[in-house]
Amino acid sequence: MGINVRKTKTMVISKSSHIQTTIKVQNMELEQVTEFRYLGSTITENGRCSKEIQKRIAMAKEAFNKKGELLRGKLSKDLKKRMVKVLVWNVALYASETWTIRNDDTKGLETSEMWIWRKIGKISWTEYRTNDQVLTVEEQRSPMDTTRERIRNWIGHILIGNLLL
Repeated sequence: MGINVRKTKTMVISKSSHIQTTIKVQNMELEQVTEFRYLGSTITENGRCSKEIQKRIAMAKEAFNKKGELLRGKLSKDLKKRMVKVLVWNVALYASETWTIRNDDTKGLETSEMWIWRKIGKISWTEYRTNDQVLTVEEQRSPMDTTRERIRNWIGHILIGNLLL
């Protein structure tokens, strides 16, 4: 196997502050980075997923805005819910089974969910309605529940895979 030294980067993942390392291949020092994209996800040196989650929320809002007129139209509530799951939450929760979720990340996902339901219901944030009043969706809250379920399934998959080895 050959290594392309110009394309190869290094990164130290640690909870502590930035750790500098030097790795040389063929007498060339490899560049150390603080974050990189792998299979569509951003990996950072501190192991947190806040940047990835914020990026995913922005992508989900963009996906919603592209279909906004359709989702705010005169479709049935059930059809709108199904479309949000397919068109928005699949974008927002891509690779969520690998996230390390903190309280701030949970709040960000819940806030984006409420933003979507308010847009669908044509409820302005200046109307001072509580989330319970907005959630006439009659459905369980989806982003965090879906993420937790994906994490549980992924961990089970990993554990079973390790047992078979």
